[in-house]
Amino acid sequence: MTDRTLAVVSAGLRVPSSTRLLADQLAQATAAELDRRGVPVRTELVELRDHGHDVVNNLLAGFPSEALRRALDTVAGADGLIVVTPIFNASYSGLFKSFFDVLGDDALVDRPVLIGATGGTARHSLALEHALRPMFSYLRAVVMPTSVFAAPEDWAGGSAQGTLRGRIDRAARELAEQVGRREPAEAADPFRLTTTFDQLLAGD
Repeated sequence: MTDRTLAVVSAGLRVPSSTRLLADQLAQATAAELDRRGVPVRTELVELRDHGHDVVNNLLAGFPSEALRRALDTVAGADGLIVVTPIFNASYSGLFKSFFDVLGDDALVDRPVLIGATGGTARHSLALEHALRPMFSYLRAVVMPTSVFAAPEDWAGGSAQGTLRGRIDRAARELAEQVGRREPAEAADPFRLTTTFDQLLAGD
């Protein structure tokens, strides 16, 4: 069976980061669920704080750096996607939004996506539904029904506890189900012709 690739996008700004911690927990739970289903998976992390300057430069100049291009290709070529952002001012972070702005409108079509977020208070949890879910729906991704939010009180003892653990496991099962039932993603060929020579000669 062909390996599946799981891309994990973490938009945490600090080290250590609760955003990265949640991303890791979601990735581990999904990989474990895929393994239980007999689906081999490779997990690739995209830490957005490492690409902040390159994302801004791409927005201004229109061209990604080599490192940013690798990150974009990782996300665009994955079979499934886990995205986690801190919540600022009741929405996703600017870095998180800007990364997906430079990714391209068609990169996530029909791609299973698990959305997660962290914030200083549980009141920010609604941002998953009024900000993240609509954005990925606009990008025509398949967003998992269960979204996962973690507030500071959810990390008692340094690991996911109680209801957070249950949400992580449920979301991981949903993503694993979607990834496992689909054919492996094919890497995009940048040199593939989208128009045939016959169409070019006919002026189509």
